[in-house]
Amino acid sequence: MTTLLLIIIYLAFISLGLPDSLLGASWPVMQSSFHAPLEIAGLLSMTIAGCTIVSSLVSGTLLKRIGTGNLTLISSFMTAAALLGFHFAPSLLWIVLLAIPLGLGAGAVDTGLNNYVATHYKAHHMSWLHCFWGIGATLGPIIMAQYISGGNSWRNGYLTISIIQFVLVLILLLSLPLWKGENNNNNNLTKELDASSEPVNQETVKHIKPLQIKGVNFALLSFLFYCGVESTVGLWGSSFLVNMRELSAAVAAQWVSFYYAGITIGRFITGFITFKMTNRTLIRMGQTIAFAGSILLILPLPSVFSLAGFIIIGLGLAPIFPCMLHETPERFGKEQSQKIMGFQMAVAYTGSTFLPPLLGFFASYTTIGIFPICIVFFVAAMLVSSEKLNLLLKKKNIVQQ
Repeated sequence: MTTLLLIIIYLAFISLGLPDSLLGASWPVMQSSFHAPLEIAGLLSMTIAGCTIVSSLVSGTLLKRIGTGNLTLISSFMTAAALLGFHFAPSLLWIVLLAIPLGLGAGAVDTGLNNYVATHYKAHHMSWLHCFWGIGATLGPIIMAQYISGGNSWRNGYLTISIIQFVLVLILLLSLPLWKGENNNNNNLTKELDASSEPVNQETVKHIKPLQIKGVNFALLSFLFYCGVESTVGLWGSSFLVNMRELSAAVAAQWVSFYYAGITIGRFITGFITFKMTNRTLIRMGQTIAFAGSILLILPLPSVFSLAGFIIIGLGLAPIFPCMLHETPERFGKEQSQKIMGFQMAVAYTGSTFLPPLLGFFASYTTIGIFPICIVFFVAAMLVSSEKLNLLLKKKNIVQQ
């Protein structure tokens, strides 16, 4: 039953990834359909991500009241209904309104399932969980590209994804007894926490402010720019390829799907590499690889190098997010890791919310050609923040010794 429930959770994360990459892939044709300015995609992205932040903040309370299974079911229904609404939306205003339940549903599923897997399953499942998100994020542009290239409307792409989501809703509904059984019989699960079970002095912890711990600010900046890179490439990659590399919208969507495939394959491999290499090494390697990929986008090379750049960026980003999350207790102590984890997730969603629209705003007044410049800057800022943190931690360890 534990294995069956894990399979359902993986399926839920595929479903979570499907709509995440749809907007960027479909926007070049949606923009023409609604006669909308370029930067509106940034507004939609900001709406979705902002609602994701809100639902993430309240999900802890909801999880205690209704449980992970029920919250996942309700949230998945919200996203499925919102995507179906995209198919029927008569105007851009409706798209903006439907972005609200789409973001609310996605945030609750993300937080709930991440927490459940971290609490009840072994550590390497976290990398593979985000790998399955990548499968969904890869399939989204591929499905959309099939409809665009076939002369069909982008609306049919959203309809197909909505149907897939409703199938998951049915599976989750049928699986509710499994969630109840797991909640009532925790001994059936393999609970693995890297933190020890030593008692914590709550009075001491209560008076420590996480943001005052040295290095936390650099960790938060790393999360901010990581999610800024990941979301910006996904949202504006197709527009860059269509407008600057003169590719068709269908081909551009397919190329962006390769970016998400890079993340997916990279995270699958990372699950095995974590047994041999430290999180810190994987983070540094990933950031260096992502930087190399972003340089390919900025150089005046044939368009095929842009495809290589997208794939390399995806491969580089793959290990960074899961490894940074997993490294939190090691960096800042087990007593403070839970609080700092909350700050990190909030700042990560902030990066997803504001950095892509910021690029869209400047691009609307200049050119989408600034896209690779921004990506290089975001990756470089993430790398510098991470290395500053490593240097601080190294000095701290020397002093303690």
